[in-house]
Amino acid sequence: MSRTFSIIKPDATRRNLTGAVNAVIEAAGLRIVAQKRVKLSTAQAEAFYGVHKERPFFGELVKQMTAEPVVVQVLEADDAVPKYRAVMGATNPEQADEGTIRKLFALSIGENSVHGSDSDENAAIEIAQFFTEEEIVG
Repeated sequence: MSRTFSIIKPDATRRNLTGAVNAVIEAAGLRIVAQKRVKLSTAQAEAFYGVHKERPFFGELVKQMTAEPVVVQVLEADDAVPKYRAVMGATNPEQADEGTIRKLFALSIGENSVHGSDSDENAAIEIAQFFTEEEIVG
């Protein structure tokens, strides 16, 4: 059993899609073992997306992620990172497979409804930014 980190982004929370997104997650065999609805500060968003700091879309990404609440989650399953990445679908919803979260709910490449960790190492780092071990209860 392993863990990954998920964010239901502002474009999805604004449209009241948290339950619909989580239904897809759970139907795929991922278990939500921790969850919070939060409004990211600019500092939190800049720290979280710091890897993209030099990219031209960084400012817009930070602005987007702080515009509305997000839902941060810890997901658990065998091979959680690749399993959730498959469930999310391609970043570009036009290229995402049918039935994936982004195919179903994303508005665009930028407003793609969800974030997921890209490795076990990054999952551990991202989870620790939002949750203590005591908050991950299954």
